[in-house]
Amino acid sequence: MKLTIELVPKSSWYSNVRSCVSKMEWDTIRHKCYKKANYKCEICGEVGKIHPVECHEIWKFDDKNEIQKLVGLISLCPNCHKTKHVGLSQVRGEIEIVITQLNKVNNMNRKEALSYINEAFKIWRKRNLIKWELDIDYLKEYLR
Repeated sequence: MKLTIELVPKSSWYSNVRSCVSKMEWDTIRHKCYKKANYKCEICGEVGKIHPVECHEIWKFDDKNEIQKLVGLISLCPNCHKTKHVGLSQVRGEIEIVITQLNKVNNMNRKEALSYINEAFKIWRKRNLIKWELDIDYLKEYLR
């Protein structure tokens, strides 16, 4: 599956790279990410109308040790980014954009897309029971 959903647990909301670095550092990080991807979405190859791409954090969840570890950064078009953050997209009334993007990128039908979204929320509900420790050591290497 090319386009996946990894929902961030509630305990980690607003605890992200942007909240852990200065505005200047975040600008350096995201612009490096955009340039590395040649200002195109690394999943579908498209660009957005207002913002060509947006920087998305890739997290690995160690359920045993309760550590949420940053393992990468990726440039995404706005529609792929909305899909990654399907919960926020749902709240904003943009779920149809997500379903359409899953259909287009993963060649899913509507039923498959909805089933996949439901599975992502099941994992999210389990992860919400944990108070995650944030590990962003990846940034030290990324900024070199």
